[in-house]
Amino acid sequence: MRIAIMGAGCLGGYYGGLLARAGEDVTLIARGVHLEAIGANGLTIERPGSGGFNIPVQATSDPAGEGYMDFILFCVKAYDTEPAVELIRPIVGPDTLVATIQNGVDSRERIERILGVGHVIPCVTFLQSVIHDPGVIHVRNNGILSIGEGKDPLNHDLQQVLGVLEGAGIDVELHSDIQRHLWEKVVALCGIGCVEVLTRLPVGPMMACPETREMNRRALQEGVAVARAAGILIADDFVKRIMDFVANEIPPTHRPSMYFDLIAGRRIEIEALNGEMVRRGRRYGVATPTHFVIYAGLKPYLDGAPEIS
Repeated sequence: MRIAIMGAGCLGGYYGGLLARAGEDVTLIARGVHLEAIGANGLTIERPGSGGFNIPVQATSDPAGEGYMDFILFCVKAYDTEPAVELIRPIVGPDTLVATIQNGVDSRERIERILGVGHVIPCVTFLQSVIHDPGVIHVRNNGILSIGEGKDPLNHDLQQVLGVLEGAGIDVELHSDIQRHLWEKVVALCGIGCVEVLTRLPVGPMMACPETREMNRRALQEGVAVARAAGILIADDFVKRIMDFVANEIPPTHRPSMYFDLIAGRRIEIEALNGEMVRRGRRYGVATPTHFVIYAGLKPYLDGAPEIS
């Protein structure tokens, strides 16, 4: 199978490395020093407890001459969506399937505006990884890659895709209600992860403060209300389950990837998360005061650290 990875960073680089190691025809689409390091030294995957590996893999910043792909994993940050779609347009053939693994609830629609309806399928993963050094991806914990199944006007063979991913050692499943799964992830990110970023605290100290913990709860409740207004049926016990999971299952030192983007002065995805919650709340007539506070507190860092004269 001819596979391209649009955005060979924390997620895309990991999946692309596994697929290349399994012998698939993989092209990574990357940029900057990360691309240079992959070209010079190959791609290195570090996985605590299960070993790592280094593998040479085709990598480029411009895939226009690569020909049509069978499958594209679309793994760029939400703010880079449209430029990245334009970049892959030359390699999207009549039957190409594009699987988008992005934060936010509208990735599929944004990509389809450019590529047309039928090519795009949403995915969800809770995999955590970081670019340790250029060309080196360190995996903190594994996670199932959920691929949406349902109406597919181009009739892609998802079982074939599943087989290729499983053959590469990727934990993958077909999910019958991917939109609900996607919304649940976004609600949790907005209500937990983005509060970690706002407070600059890991999850343990954040949850130890009663007032901040109540902020988490309110943000989750608002997110559920927005999701339901959008027609997504999230269970009544969702907020309690997330709060219990965060308190009992997540290491107290946990920090989300957006925190590392913020302290490094990189752009952050706040528009696709709490910003989108605020906008959808206004559209549906759902009050989102907690999300507005989170969004307003982080928006000055939208394009990196603001200049202070």
